[in-house]
Amino acid sequence: MEADILIRGCTILPMDGKLVIDKGLIVIENDRISYVGKVAGAPKIRAENVIEAHGKVAVPGLVNCHTHAAMTLLRGIGEDQDLKKWLNETIWPLEAKLKPSDIYDGALLGCLEMIKSGTTCFADMYFNEDATAKAVEETGLRAVLAPGILEAGNRERGEKYLKEGIKTAKKYHGSANGRISIRLGSHATYSCSPDLLRRVREAASALNVGIHMHIAESKEMVKLVKETYGLTPVELLDSIGFLKPDVLAAHCVYLSERERRLMAKHDVKVAYNPVANMKIALGIPKIKDFLDLGVTVGIGTDGPASNNTLDMLESAKFAALLQKVHYLDPTVLPAQQVLEMATIRGAEALGLDSDIGSLETGKKADIVLINFDKPHLTPTHDPYANIVYSAHGSDVEAVIVDGTILMEGGEVKTVDAEGVMRRAHRTALDLVER
Repeated sequence: MEADILIRGCTILPMDGKLVIDKGLIVIENDRISYVGKVAGAPKIRAENVIEAHGKVAVPGLVNCHTHAAMTLLRGIGEDQDLKKWLNETIWPLEAKLKPSDIYDGALLGCLEMIKSGTTCFADMYFNEDATAKAVEETGLRAVLAPGILEAGNRERGEKYLKEGIKTAKKYHGSANGRISIRLGSHATYSCSPDLLRRVREAASALNVGIHMHIAESKEMVKLVKETYGLTPVELLDSIGFLKPDVLAAHCVYLSERERRLMAKHDVKVAYNPVANMKIALGIPKIKDFLDLGVTVGIGTDGPASNNTLDMLESAKFAALLQKVHYLDPTVLPAQQVLEMATIRGAEALGLDSDIGSLETGKKADIVLINFDKPHLTPTHDPYANIVYSAHGSDVEAVIVDGTILMEGGEVKTVDAEGVMRRAHRTALDLVER
């Protein structure tokens, strides 16, 4: 049997509901997995590229369900501010100066950071997503890009962004050999009027693409929506027929039980962003309550300006710990469930679980190898616990997406890492000087 890539000797966490595989073998043909199992008993296989992975743990590529990748340029700016000041006085004025070339440089840096820390697929919401698409295509990652749409009191602005979003969807949905898909990024209920949200819903349904938006991120924003429309954000969306299974809702901090039930009824997906929610002191979403209702929950880092990293392993740890302390229950979100949220549940949230999120025969070869030969990952009583509670993004040694090796031995193969960092640094300084 001939194959393209063979990964041999690793421990495998398939994340498909099956047991851990010791001394495992993964075989990749073209862009898909053709065998997952033990080395012993496997058919004789020859491959062009053999990765000896003893001491490594193979997991599905991590799925970042909510970020703004190009905001790497704003990392470390506007620190320790409340959300209103952070947005109005720091972030939005800088974003108004961004050029498409800036967004490309920032997104390229974000993609590099994600590869280095084991993320293989990310859901992005930002402006000029054409530039982010270019960065995704060059680096080899998988992405669900959502061009931002908002009015903020200006109907013409909303119309412009909606037209641009539709154009982006038609141009890029399914591009990069299927690695790029598009959603429409209606920003939030406080920044988009009900009329604009209706039109976003209609356009997304007509284009057969999903929707990505922020919901109930802060008390102040929820209060503003209720004062303006007499309804909470989820009630407003429900009243206009917006809520459907293709909606990905980021944050979801300040929701009533009725709103959570409405989301469950319409199979709306949730992107949980623990680090950013803590850093800007916005609050804690009731993730256990969502899960008890059967809602699909994935994990996001949010943007590098509010996190400040794109390290999904770090976010996974905080995802678990924050819920445990919120419910005062150490059994809430055990390690294996959290790793599921970072892989297969994240894939479900993005509508990609038929192709990614678990290591199964026939699925896309999106695979991460974590080096467990480290003091902080020794001993291994529970590999799930080691990954969620002990591992860092820097422990990722190899990354494969769509059957292509993006990183091996810690070295990124698809872009010049040093060049990307130098260029982004210059761009960020130039942006601030403007």
